[in-house]
Amino acid sequence: MTKRLTEVAKKAGVSEATVSRVLNGRDGVSEATRTAVLTALDVLGYERPTKLRGERARLVGLVLPELQNPIFPALAEVVTGTLAQRGYTPALCARTIGGVSEMDYVEMLLDHQVSGVIFAGGSYALADARHDHYRRLTDRGLPVVLVNAGVDELGFPRVSTDDAVAVEQAYGHLRSLGHERIGMVLGPEGHVPSRRKLDAMTRAAGWDEGDAECVERSSFSMEGARVAATKLVERGVTGIICASDVLALGTIRAARRLGRSVPTDISVVGFDDSAFMTCTDPPLTTVRQPIETMGQAAVDLLVTQIEGVGVLQDELLFEPELVVRGSTAPAPGR
Repeated sequence: MTKRLTEVAKKAGVSEATVSRVLNGRDGVSEATRTAVLTALDVLGYERPTKLRGERARLVGLVLPELQNPIFPALAEVVTGTLAQRGYTPALCARTIGGVSEMDYVEMLLDHQVSGVIFAGGSYALADARHDHYRRLTDRGLPVVLVNAGVDELGFPRVSTDDAVAVEQAYGHLRSLGHERIGMVLGPEGHVPSRRKLDAMTRAAGWDEGDAECVERSSFSMEGARVAATKLVERGVTGIICASDVLALGTIRAARRLGRSVPTDISVVGFDDSAFMTCTDPPLTTVRQPIETMGQAAVDLLVTQIEGVGVLQDELLFEPELVVRGSTAPAPGR
């Protein structure tokens, strides 16, 4: 007990006596101090006293699929900073291969009486994945916001990049450079944002069933992209639009292993404009997601729900921006 009091007091920036008064429900403690102590208790993983368990902490979960892709740390920076400004304590949960699953994180967050959860890149974006843990949040009435497109039936507010506009920008850029054989490296079959990108490409390029050989799917890894892009290059594709910057980097690696030059022989466009894309060789042409604006909007939507002001069920679409760098050039022969 003494150790717990010491740790909580240090975390909350108050005395052990103050912590004791809060945990025992005594008077003489301001509401701000009381909230700080309870939040520190939650963050450190200690159970609240029984009489305090019915109260939600000002603790908000941010669940990410990974931290290796630079776009997710960038989003985490925006979301955690904005939450802190609004008086909430962020709890960052990043999944790892063979580690804690998204479902497990949901259980942990529920145990800690969080006020709400923001998800990015979760299984909500995969049509064939299990979604039971999201329904648990719905059953609890817990405020939730999803970043980027997910399956429709979950009914959570969503903050998304407009995938159709992203593809139109990338496709228009490659066409302006004279590329006629343009392909795509996308995420898995059931990945909703990839589906949206494919639908947009089908409309923009006037594709029919015979153009399926211009599309390859991959896990969101450089290794998977290398295998997928190799097939496209061998089929004569000269311009490749990728569903992420990581896939674009794998595509560049594939082209080089086949003896092709980027951008002289193959032009590559990424998606995200994550950190260090100006430092790659060549610097990556990509479609920038407005991460700062989206992250702030996600927090605003969540806090609105927490405060009981209302729930916006519509999906907010944010327009991306094409950033032209060195990985695209006129088509061979132009």
